[in-house]
Parts: sequence; C-alpha cells; structure tokens
Amino acid sequence: MAALSRKAASGLAEFRFSDVLSNGVQNASREGALRAGRVQGGALAFLPPAIIIFGAAVRPGGHPSGALRRRVEAALAFGTAHPEALYVPTGGLGDHPPAEADVMVSLLRAAGVPGHRILAEPTGTDTVSSVMQVRRLLREARHRGPVFAATSAYHLPRCVLLLRLAGLPARACPPPPGPAATSWRTRWRWRLREIPAVPWDAALVLWLRAIRRL
Repeated sequence: MAALSRKAASGLAEFRFSDVLSNGVQNASREGALRAGRVQGGALAFLPPAIIIFGAAVRPGGHPSGALRRRVEAALAFGTAHPEALYVPTGGLGDHPPAEADVMVSLLRAAGVPGHRILAEPTGTDTVSSVMQVRRLLREARHRGPVFAATSAYHLPRCVLLLRLAGLPARACPPPPGPAATSWRTRWRWRLREIPAVPWDAALVLWLRAIRRL
C-alpha cells in the first residue's frame, strides 16, 4: 500500500490541472492535429483520434439532460477538425432508460456521424468504471491514435487523470461553453465533489492496475 500511495502521489504530481483547464484545453485543437499523427519513414501518417464522451443524466422519456447534450456538442465541435475521429460515448443505465451511451449515440447519429465511427460503451456506472471499459474497448479495437476526453469543465481534470493512469495518453477536448448547470448550488456541489473524488479514484485505478483488474 505504501508503494501504491507513492505511485498515486507521483501520478498526481505529474498531472497539472492547469494543463487541462488553461493552456492544455485552449491549445487542444491545434496540438491535437499534431498529436494525431506520427512520423514513419519521414512521412507523417495521421492516426484518427478517439474522443471519449463521458455521460450525464438521462431525463424521463429518454431525453438527454442539458449536461449530456452539451458534452456531445463539445465532442462534435472538437471532432470537426478530425473528420475520421472515433467517438466513444460511455455511460450506463441511470434513473431513466435508455443507457447514457445510447442517448449519446442517437445525438451523434442525428448530427451526421456514421455508425462505423461510433464505439458505444453502455455499461459504465461511474467515472472509474467508464475508464476501465473504454480502455478495454480501445484495446480490442486496436486503436493506436491519440485519445481525448469530452465532458464538463469541472469533470475534465478527473477524467483525463484517470485515463492517463489507466495507460491511455489522454488530453482534454475544449469543454462546453457556459455553466454545467443552471443552479449555482448544483454547480458548486459538483465542483466540491471533485475534491475527494480525484485522489480517491486515482488510488482506485492504481490499485486495480496493481491487482491486474485493469
């Protein structure tokens, strides 16, 4: 456990939140185009990125919540610079059917994204389980391109950190503009929730890797 604690502390120290919410986010589109390729024999071979969209609540009747819709819109906006991007919506069944990922698939298809560019993950019940399942899906799909996370601004640091700790060199998509919720109380509850969630989830991911569950 001591070794795990040192490793978690090291991972958190190397992960700079300012990279995600300031320079990293502002430069994501430009740097993403560069990171989407690699040099092979002197030629630049572009690899399509995977854009992981983390889920949010589904409303009665299967309608997307505002947060869910905005996360998909942020992914689509980022994806305009990457016409071959693979969209990976993740999120399981919440209080109302269908699964969050299924609702996001409908939004992506309505926006004109073809089915072969969508890899849905409809089982994740929280951020950690979504990261675990997305990592498995990308490995099974033999994805070798860069990875980007699309979610609300308050949620981005945790998602990017957990993906990196899981072995995926993730970066952040520019987050949706505007507040994540209309109520300031809700916004602050979500932000404060991230304070304990970041180290807790980071330690959990490292533990899962240590016991070879991830």
